[in-house]
Amino acid sequence: MSSTDSVPTPQIDGDTPPTEASAIPETLEASLAGDAAHDHEHDHDHSEAGHTHEPTLNPECTRQIDVEVPAEEVSRAFARVVKQYRRQARIPGFRAGKVPETVIRRKFADGIRQEVLEEILPAQFRAAIEKEGVQPVSQPQVTSLHLVDGEPMRFQAAFEALPAIDVTGYDQVKLERPDTSVTDEEFGAELNQILDSHATMETVEEDRALTDGDFAQIQFTGLVHDDAPAGTEGDQAPKPIEGDDATVEVGGANTVEAFTNALRGAKKSQQMQFSVTYPPDFTEQRLAGKTVAYDVEVKEIRKKNLPDLDDSFAKQMGEYQTVDEFKHKLREHMENDKRRRGESEVKDKMLAEFIERFQFPVPESLLQQQIDTRLDRGLRALAQQGMTTEQMRQLDFPRLRAAQRDSALNEVKSSLILDRIADKENVQVSDEDFETQLQLLAYQAREPVETLRKRLTEDGGLARIREQLRREKILDQLFERLAA
Repeated sequence: MSSTDSVPTPQIDGDTPPTEASAIPETLEASLAGDAAHDHEHDHDHSEAGHTHEPTLNPECTRQIDVEVPAEEVSRAFARVVKQYRRQARIPGFRAGKVPETVIRRKFADGIRQEVLEEILPAQFRAAIEKEGVQPVSQPQVTSLHLVDGEPMRFQAAFEALPAIDVTGYDQVKLERPDTSVTDEEFGAELNQILDSHATMETVEEDRALTDGDFAQIQFTGLVHDDAPAGTEGDQAPKPIEGDDATVEVGGANTVEAFTNALRGAKKSQQMQFSVTYPPDFTEQRLAGKTVAYDVEVKEIRKKNLPDLDDSFAKQMGEYQTVDEFKHKLREHMENDKRRRGESEVKDKMLAEFIERFQFPVPESLLQQQIDTRLDRGLRALAQQGMTTEQMRQLDFPRLRAAQRDSALNEVKSSLILDRIADKENVQVSDEDFETQLQLLAYQAREPVETLRKRLTEDGGLARIREQLRREKILDQLFERLAA
């Protein structure tokens, strides 16, 4: 989480006297609010979902500066602003540009003061930060402010800065490299699953009983036995569960055992009655822990026909000429997938080891930004599943934020540690790698590269992409070096 070149604009906190707080204009906050160091993707308006927040600064990461601006500079700024107001002011009884300065200062006092602040405060704050040699990672807050024409301007600003992170010994961590070979059993199971997904169903015409592996097409009626005491709603006749063309695999892994036991050995048109007691953790909530009395009729017996594993099937699966070529590519794909998953698990273990070894305080602002990012991903997923904005507003966001805190904290720590190690090893991202990533993102977003570049330039996203690529690069290097 490296610093950026821009510096956030100070904000007034609630302890500032009202006469002083009014001096910071909303336009000043809005114009520079995006300057805060922010290295996590975050492009959603949380106010729409009802979870805006102002994070409390972490005392262990908080710095404060005192700034004083000479009276002469303050007076010059007031004079410039008043002169602009005189040129533009239109007041009845006075010619344009001829309004007395005293009238201008009295009538437009608040506006003049705000514009003086816009002119002086950001530049003075940046100069003070550069002199101190620190980089804020939070929106600075002005805790006191004195601004009067002809007097020195004084203010204090509190902000969070990155902590010192000692990563001594990072290169001593030892991890076991994952086994990426695919066993014959794993390959066979995957191959059988592919064949099963291309199987066809055939009605059994011969007069025989159901056996394991068959599929029974049934009509059923089920009556739920409710244990509610007499005199309650449970005393009323419950609505039966009905199905006309349900398909049940006899002996199937997802088939309730009582259904398998009842159907095994039954024939077409046979009717039967039996009860099923469902476990308390049954996936269908309305049946969990309940006993259901079923009336079942077997309408048809069907069997699954798997395709022949031959060259013809291989050609249906893609640009393969032979079944051996298909098998080779399938195993290669499985090995690559297993390698990616294994490497990801080892990298997670490596980061967990780093977090355990290297203890340091985390700026609350960075933590809250990462919580925002996690919630954004969750909200996007809910929206894709059909949840409306109004439904999102009903979510318990304080609880959701609290639930994300531990994971977000580890993610921020991981990023800070990787940045520090990358600094030590002088890891850089080449322009070629950066452009390749930008091309990929443009393809995924289905927009021209230059359109994406312009948008990301405006919101600081280009720097965040480069930072993330740098972290991935050092993480890959550490994996190759530390995983034996």
